[in-house]
Amino acid sequence: MKITPFTASASLWVAIILLTGCATAGKPALAAAGPAAGPGSPSVEIVRDSFGVPHIFGKTDADVAYGLAYANSEDDFGTIQLGLLAARGRLGEVEGESGAILDYALALFGIRELVDREYEHQLSEATRALVEGYASGLNRYAALHGSELLITGLFPVSGKDIIVSTTQKVPLFFGLDQTIMSLLNEKKKDRSSAVPSTEGALASAASDPDDPADPTDGDGYYTKMGSNVFAVGAGRASDGASYLAVNSHQPWSGPVTWYEAHLKSEEGLDVVGGLFPLLPVVVLGHNRNLGWSFTVSKPDLVDVYRLEVDPKDSGRYLYDGQWRSFETSKVTLGVKLFGPLVWPVEKVILRTVYGPALRTETGTYAIRYANFDRIDVIEELYGMNKAEDFGQWRKAVATQALPCFNIGYADSEGRIFYLYNAHIPIRDEAYNWKGKLDGTTSRTLWTEYLPFERLPMVLDPPSGFIQSCNSSPFETTTGSGNPQESDFSKTLGIETWMTNRALRALELFGADDAPISYEKFFAYKFDMKYSEKTDLARLVARLAADESLSGELERKGRELLASWNLGSEMSNRATALPILTFGQLYIKHEGFSISRLTSIPVPYEELVAAYREALALLLSNFGRIDPEWAQVNRLVHGAVNLPLDGAPDVIRAVYGMPQKNGTMIGENGDCYIMMVRWDGKGGLDSQSIHQFGSATARPGSPHYADQAILFAERRFKKVLMDESEIRADAERVYSP
Repeated sequence: MKITPFTASASLWVAIILLTGCATAGKPALAAAGPAAGPGSPSVEIVRDSFGVPHIFGKTDADVAYGLAYANSEDDFGTIQLGLLAARGRLGEVEGESGAILDYALALFGIRELVDREYEHQLSEATRALVEGYASGLNRYAALHGSELLITGLFPVSGKDIIVSTTQKVPLFFGLDQTIMSLLNEKKKDRSSAVPSTEGALASAASDPDDPADPTDGDGYYTKMGSNVFAVGAGRASDGASYLAVNSHQPWSGPVTWYEAHLKSEEGLDVVGGLFPLLPVVVLGHNRNLGWSFTVSKPDLVDVYRLEVDPKDSGRYLYDGQWRSFETSKVTLGVKLFGPLVWPVEKVILRTVYGPALRTETGTYAIRYANFDRIDVIEELYGMNKAEDFGQWRKAVATQALPCFNIGYADSEGRIFYLYNAHIPIRDEAYNWKGKLDGTTSRTLWTEYLPFERLPMVLDPPSGFIQSCNSSPFETTTGSGNPQESDFSKTLGIETWMTNRALRALELFGADDAPISYEKFFAYKFDMKYSEKTDLARLVARLAADESLSGELERKGRELLASWNLGSEMSNRATALPILTFGQLYIKHEGFSISRLTSIPVPYEELVAAYREALALLLSNFGRIDPEWAQVNRLVHGAVNLPLDGAPDVIRAVYGMPQKNGTMIGENGDCYIMMVRWDGKGGLDSQSIHQFGSATARPGSPHYADQAILFAERRFKKVLMDESEIRADAERVYSP
């Protein structure tokens, strides 16, 4: 193939879950035999290119979904099974306590019951055929590979299992799990900050002091869900083309690691890009005419209600002046202890008019979140995959099945578009929705959402570019064309912060109105600097100027900091000290974010202590305080150990975990990247790269890490969509 240049605190959860349980011996966790085979083979062919990327050719879209499921199973059947176990509420039988957490959440939010109820109503016949085809592909693989099964009785699976899995995962992207964990970890006396204002105006937006900071804010070392997307329109591109950079930041391993695939059917499906296990469609990527990518947004989509429980009857709560009974049900969870021993645990589920409820040490709380009654995310993504033009694509997005995420878009007509995609509840302005709400009144029970047409969006701005880097939608571009913050209620919770990546994007793309070439577009994507406007730059300058740090080593460190160009190139000898300094703070403060250093305030004295620790760490491990950044910043996968450039929250984003030997092992950030160009004359040029390869969970595969060196060197492989090119490059052709 052508290579182009430029080329959780689980124990607390489980303690609550196990509260009413009793121990017995359970069935063996490991399977002894495989399931029966699924239905007959559809009309589908899998062509693996020289990088192992599956190109799925089928007669129908459902046939393609069948082939995709089989191909993805070949590369990562273990992760797929874990997702299915979670969808069945059986993860605890394999993973023990940590799996029981998700099993409990599945029951708490009634997701299986919701899917059973709405499967025929919210999903079109075509979407149901798609997910049933995908399920059949999984069943076929399981039938032929019984030795890989983790547990008995999981297969066969159905389309409903696929929908449950998706519905279960989406709220995690907007922090529902963090909200629940905050409640369960809470030790202090509960105080509601949602007191109606006497003047009827919005109450203070200050955070409730009893609510810990949300560690999903920003996009620092801790955060696993950052991203970039950039697009340049035909009016700004030097060659009259349109450019799109698909640059999501996801974990480099696990259930939300990108998997590349090309899907083509005789029903018009022809799309390529990244997806997750158990998804039968591309999540981000492009078809022949248009492309899109997501970045995580942080609108306020979750509310917590403090309930007043009847002191004489704990089965009732006060609502609009009357005692109302909790709706109750029971769930039995299986928790693996060791060997074949599974502990069955019975737990009572409480539900209220707001939603499910939790009893904690500080009180009883109900939870309500956006799209709690929706199961049609795959329906929306499917429509985006098959859209032939902007109108069709926008119609699919306007369904708002996806309750969050920014979206960047470009197409073959030279159009670019940014959308603050969110399904945000419309709330009473008299309450502070950042704290716990009064759960005794219907005034806090929202039932409507902000319409699609009123969301922040930018279409073909005069600047000719859009960017989204987990930051304010009100600074999507430069000049006119941005949404105005004053047009949106504070109750929507739309973020106003700027990450370094966003600041740098505006500085690069918005430096002037000169045309942008494709080569320059690539260079901007791999920018490695911090903006002088960031907290990081300010704090590094403060350390460099602090004359109280007068020891010989401290003084030399200050000189090094003063010389730093705020870059993260491989050869840079000043990068390691500041990055490891902030890395020490990450180790000590869960939720610490290098993007928003003020999100978890750290006393200056702690910064100084971290600086001294970083000096000692570098000296002891490298014999100097100024090793080249490539010695410290590493890509490691199996036997592969490569130098990397980039750093946390630069556009060439690499989020590393500090190691005892002084290195930083990359685990998040730049991963699956696509650089796409439509020339305006029907031509499409697309390149992609993955941080590891197409079979990241199969150490014996030649594609376990075959893209790693290209990724480290910022080189790309050509994305193949034409069948003749695909077959000429084929490594393997087969029908499952």
